[in-house]
Amino acid sequence: MNTSGLFEIWVFLGRSPLLWLALTLLAYLGAVALYQRSGHKPFLIPVLTAVAFIIAVLMLTGTPYPTYFDGAKFVHFLIGPATVALAVPLFSQFQRLRRIWRPVLVALLVGSLTAMVSAVGIAWALGGTRETLLSLMPKSSTMPIAMAMAERWGGLPSLAAVAVAVTGVGGAIMARPLLNLAGIQDPAVRGFTVGITAHAIGTARALQVHETAGAFSALAMGLNGVATALLMPLVIWLCRGLGWL
Repeated sequence: MNTSGLFEIWVFLGRSPLLWLALTLLAYLGAVALYQRSGHKPFLIPVLTAVAFIIAVLMLTGTPYPTYFDGAKFVHFLIGPATVALAVPLFSQFQRLRRIWRPVLVALLVGSLTAMVSAVGIAWALGGTRETLLSLMPKSSTMPIAMAMAERWGGLPSLAAVAVAVTGVGGAIMARPLLNLAGIQDPAVRGFTVGITAHAIGTARALQVHETAGAFSALAMGLNGVATALLMPLVIWLCRGLGWL
């Protein structure tokens, strides 16, 4: 078959929504298989390798992202039900949560503030612009909240989205060795830490490791989204006082 014939076939398939949905699912299944065969190497977590594969395909074929999204948007639709389903493992930990709500609240406030202030401080030290600092500030919250807060305070929603994705992948990779190094073994503490720092991507990883860790990670992810929205004005005021903004 000649080259023009192959191109025509690709153009036809590229317009089919099922192509991109199937490619997304196959990429993730392949990434999971690779991750398991590697002995669970942290740099081969499925979300990282699957995303890298999809990006490579889009670049090689010259496919614009809106075309891909139109085909794979069913996966995006499932984010809502999947997030709600996280309440199921959390419900089983409800009695324990009632007993430890005070340290949970303290950890939430400290973790949320540290995530925002450290991001801005590092970016400021490296010469980041005001827009960059405001875009990176909500990086540890979920993507919809981060994008909305960045836009509200003068940042770039697109940069905030990238920062959220990088934070989630980085947190999922580094959380386990760092927590082991710190000697933290309690699944609830490990999960809550991951949820604050690495939001949904970290929560997905925590659920694969331990049900309790996944439950507390989901809790931390939800609470940190609210905390980021409420505390970001305070952090901006603090950073202005320090001369960072």
